[in-house]
Amino acid sequence: MPTFTVSEASLQKSALQYRKELLLLAILGLEKILPYFTLRTGIRYKEVVGTMDGPFELRPYTGQKNATSDLEITGRELETFLGSCVKEFDPNDLVQTIYGSGITSGKGLEGVDINKKVNGLMMKRLSESIAKSLFKAKRNPAGTKTVDLFNGIDTITANEIAANNISVAKNNLYELTDAIDSTNAVDVLKTLYRAASEELKEESVNLYVPRAVYDAYCDDYKQTTGNIAYNKQFNQTFVEGSNDQCTIVPLSAKKDSPFLHLTPKSNMLIGCYQMGDFEKIEVRRGDNPFLLQFVTTMFLGTNMESIHSTRLLVAKQYVVPSN
Repeated sequence: MPTFTVSEASLQKSALQYRKELLLLAILGLEKILPYFTLRTGIRYKEVVGTMDGPFELRPYTGQKNATSDLEITGRELETFLGSCVKEFDPNDLVQTIYGSGITSGKGLEGVDINKKVNGLMMKRLSESIAKSLFKAKRNPAGTKTVDLFNGIDTITANEIAANNISVAKNNLYELTDAIDSTNAVDVLKTLYRAASEELKEESVNLYVPRAVYDAYCDDYKQTTGNIAYNKQFNQTFVEGSNDQCTIVPLSAKKDSPFLHLTPKSNMLIGCYQMGDFEKIEVRRGDNPFLLQFVTTMFLGTNMESIHSTRLLVAKQYVVPSN
């Protein structure tokens, strides 16, 4: 097998040459999440998002204008925070990791930009920590991990419930009265879906759940329906009775989450920047002469575009009282 020497200069050159591509890789590394989120780029710190609502009616022609005083514009802020990563690494260890992941020997190595691969592997690992934090992250400026960088969807939801912006009275909160398990999951999710507003049920929506909830639904569905003709597979993608309008989306990022979210993909936002020179990637020599430092800065944040009942229904999971 050919021997490669990965130097500080070659890694730095690669990081600069592929900077935009590598920054994008950190986002594209969320491949298991992105199909269910909407990516908003070009956001540095804050951008106002939201919805416009109000009655727009055709009426018999009179030549007079329609009333406009009841037009309502509800703005929300999609806030991104500047995060940084400074990580020491041994480039030779990473090269060995890349070899083990599928790069072959001999001719299979010809034309491979090993420096790009090394930088790409580090960005991929960075993206994995982002994916795990999208729901549970809670902004802590003194923190040291991705989960401290921004406010995740669950944190934002809890804040909106505390502020009474998400509530039963506003029809965007549904409080479960039983813990979801393999004996009741089908009924619970069906009841939840039917509690959504008529406007929300007319859209194609996702139901974001912990994987344990999805597993319970599959088990309960099998027990409930048995071998009837339309039950052709064990894994159930849609909530029964939704006319395939409600897709169950199990995510590891929702593990131990107190909430289920029923909403369209367009309402779940990931904000990033991906433009200009405010974000960077570089490789530099650190204090240890045998190690290099991988340095990157990125903007990142999440929010929901709207929390109105026509776009969102949050289910608060039932917590079994402790004895």
